[in-house]
Amino acid sequence: QVQLVESGGDLVQPGGSLRLSCAASGSAFSVYAMAWYRQAPKKQRELVAGISSGGTTNYADSVKGRFTISRDNAKNTVYLQMNSLKPEDTAVYYCKAILRQYGYWGQGTQVTVSS
Repeated sequence: QVQLVESGGDLVQPGGSLRLSCAASGSAFSVYAMAWYRQAPKKQRELVAGISSGGTTNYADSVKGRFTISRDNAKNTVYLQMNSLKPEDTAVYYCKAILRQYGYWGQGTQVTVSS
């Protein structure tokens, strides 16, 4: 069992940058795979980026080269650095912790990219 709290969402202009944070508590953070998902209005939730317990990363094609997922196990935190933001990146961003068949979600943080 792990509790997740996202932060860092904001209103930014196209081309801008933002860093999201997901702070975990309640369990051994280092053993979980972590991921960022996003959900835009009227659209399905989609995987944005993931990072394994060993540090292997993967990204959706739409964000490759612009977003970077990282983790700091000493701080029980996973980050999503978002650069060159586009209006289509606008969504609620959710953090997820995964261990075996179990998944745990944060509450989400709003990212709006608009001029």
